[in-house]
Amino acid sequence: MRDVENASTRIAEKHGNDEFVIAPSRLSDFETKGVVPSIYRLYALAVIYRRDMRELLAWYGVDLNAMTTDLDFAIPPKSHVSQALANLSSVEMPIRLDPSFDARRTVNFGRMVEQWGQVPLAYLAQFATCEYTYGYIGSEDLTMYPILPPGSFVQIDESKNKVLEGGWRSEYERPIYFVETRNGHTCCWCTLTREEIILQPHPLSPVAARVLKFPQEAEIIGQVVGMAIRLGEWRPASDFSASSKEREALN
Repeated sequence: MRDVENASTRIAEKHGNDEFVIAPSRLSDFETKGVVPSIYRLYALAVIYRRDMRELLAWYGVDLNAMTTDLDFAIPPKSHVSQALANLSSVEMPIRLDPSFDARRTVNFGRMVEQWGQVPLAYLAQFATCEYTYGYIGSEDLTMYPILPPGSFVQIDESKNKVLEGGWRSEYERPIYFVETRNGHTCCWCTLTREEIILQPHPLSPVAARVLKFPQEAEIIGQVVGMAIRLGEWRPASDFSASSKEREALN
């Protein structure tokens, strides 16, 4: 304990701040009485014991890599440049996909992930949470184009699997649902009748609306609550339509 005090005193002298000093009595309080160290003393302990500051913070329930999910609870009213995630060391993201994954088809992405791993890509940390399901919009699925272009990733809240009726002021407020049918998955607007569900595409999409028996032929997985899209390099809708017709001709 005396060695810790001496080392912390030298750190304090270097920085000209006595807050770095850890007296034996204070160190004992940390160890036996559950006293929380100040940020200065926590830093001194990390240096003295050659430990990562992140590890020490984690002992007190502060996980810096959890910032990506905690950001949702602090929503400032104005747009701004954010540096909050610049120093995250690693995140959980898919590192191995099911061999059957087909980039042309819209899928429930969570079912395609065979293994998650530590990867230093901060903004993908939220994909490891169990609160949501994630979907991938297939390269041939233009149902919600141009709001959701092919190749987009969507975040799905499975607790919101009931179709809402009206009340929105624009197409951007209208709920988009992730739906599983006998022919696969799709994202779309939905309208329910007594026995049927109408899968409604975006008005600018070349995809036609579909009417299916509900719930026999269609299941609502949940509502899309987040999306990640790639801007630029979008192919015209006519290109997708042409390629689809070519495949149909070959079949």
